[in-house]
Amino acid sequence: LGMLRTKAEPNADGSYSITGTKIFISAGDHDMAENIVHIVLARLPGAPEGTKGISLFIVPKFNVSDAGEVSERNAVACGSIEHKMGIHGNATCVMNFDGAKGFLIGEPNKGLNCMFTFMNTARIGTALQGLAHAELGFQGSLAYARDRLQMRSLTGVKAPDKAADPIIVHPDVRRMLLTQKAFAEGGRALVYFAAQQVDKVSLSASDEERQQADALLSFLTPIAKAFLTEVGFESANLGLQCFGGHGYISEWGMEQNVRDSRISMLYEGTTGIQALDLLGRKVLMTQGEALKSFTKIVHKFCQAQQDNPEMAAYIKPLAAINKEWGELTMKIGMAAMQDKDEVGAASVDYLMYSGYAVLAYFWARSALIAQQQLAQGSSDAAFYSAKLATADFYFARILPRTRTLAVTMTSGADNLMALDADDFAF
Repeated sequence: LGMLRTKAEPNADGSYSITGTKIFISAGDHDMAENIVHIVLARLPGAPEGTKGISLFIVPKFNVSDAGEVSERNAVACGSIEHKMGIHGNATCVMNFDGAKGFLIGEPNKGLNCMFTFMNTARIGTALQGLAHAELGFQGSLAYARDRLQMRSLTGVKAPDKAADPIIVHPDVRRMLLTQKAFAEGGRALVYFAAQQVDKVSLSASDEERQQADALLSFLTPIAKAFLTEVGFESANLGLQCFGGHGYISEWGMEQNVRDSRISMLYEGTTGIQALDLLGRKVLMTQGEALKSFTKIVHKFCQAQQDNPEMAAYIKPLAAINKEWGELTMKIGMAAMQDKDEVGAASVDYLMYSGYAVLAYFWARSALIAQQQLAQGSSDAAFYSAKLATADFYFARILPRTRTLAVTMTSGADNLMALDADDFAF
């Protein structure tokens, strides 16, 4: 963004003349709405170099009269349609602005501050997209696994009236299905929790409650966006794998889910950008206070359940990872004081570790509620039993991924920076 060249020249009527180009604009031009309003970053005359000299504008496809009526076409046009790996149902455009009339949003040269209001909202939406891809992969592969016949169970025939057993009896198929289920349902809890913070920011009665919710939402947003899109793509891949060769052909929709889900890790800032935002800006620049906004919640939950024997299998590992999370953060922060590259070197592993830790909390909460409902004789016993089984799976087979991440994120920047740029080919 610091190299942005789009220009904004003041007009006599208080508007601005915008000249430049935008790329990767989803639904940038279409005829499904009366008007389209583009959000455009541009430089005013004499603006400072770099990101400190960027302002934000709205630019409509059609200008609007003083009476509020759509009038003449603005000088903005689609230059080309980009050919993409997936999401073919949504045209992505190059948009050209040739002296188009635009209007300043916020203060001059403060465009990035205004833009992040849009971006953070979009990042929660992209997290939801990752969740949707996990859910779609799970629903498709679950239905197929119940129906597809292949081999016999190693522990004995399960469907004697059929030529073979349905593949859902096989442990590896269950591994894939449970991974998808754990990410879809755990991710849904995370998105709902984030949505609660959005409501609290808007509706809480006290300034303190609004500030606490805003700090928590700020911390969770890069985790939700990056982690849920990464595991959403993993789940989409597992959905295709459950289908075997049938997953690779178009008729089942699994290969489309893989293609369509891949862009979610790029939308609204890549996983690497989200990771730098989380570790660099949100955590280290607040001396760990942003992290504490969430780890305090986990700590209080663990304290409340520490004497509950039925929760021991969840509370012990959750409390341990919550403590380690802070220790790893401190270690990376100390290393970064000597070499700033340590932040970038650790950031993606740190974000994924954070995502697994966050979902562990929500799965422990789910397990507690399931236990309580089953003890009360709920009529949805199968539902709550499945929640417990999935929580057990998550803690036994997904959460241990953090063991590797704890090692790699603290291995230092030297193993990444040793080669000169010209030596990679050798």
